[in-house]
Amino acid sequence: MSLATTIFLLICGWLAVAGAMLWGVMRVTRRHHHPHVKPAKPPEAAARHA
Repeated sequence: MSLATTIFLLICGWLAVAGAMLWGVMRVTRRHHHPHVKPAKPPEAAARHA
C-alpha cells in the first residue's frame, strides 16, 4: 500500500469517527432537550395578586 493511500485512509477513518461522534452527541442532546416554557397565567389570577 502506498503512502498516499495510507494517508487517505487515515483521513477517511478520522472523518468517519468524528462524524459518528458528532451524530451521537446531536442525537443525545436532541433526546434530552426539554424546552423551558412557562405556562401563561390567566388574567384573573394576576389581577388578584395585584
